[in-house]
Amino acid sequence: MEMQEKVMVADALAGMNASLKSYADFISQTEHPELRQTLIQIRNSDEASQFELFHLAKAKGYYVPAANATQEEIQNVKSTFSR
Repeated sequence: MEMQEKVMVADALAGMNASLKSYADFISQTEHPELRQTLIQIRNSDEASQFELFHLAKAKGYYVPAANATQEEIQNVKSTFSR
């Protein structure tokens, strides 16, 4: 039973992540202000749901995130994108 749940959670996370990426495209290509705002609200809600599911998966041991970045790695990324 646990394996089925783990697979279902992984599938749900993968689907949510794909949807979130699509929202970025839709939002950046939408000119109508009300539609743009609606898409932003939907995306924000989906991001919150994805984050909750991520925490559930992590708590159950279904997902093990990568190690935290070091301060040096963070600084390297910051300097790369702030040029």
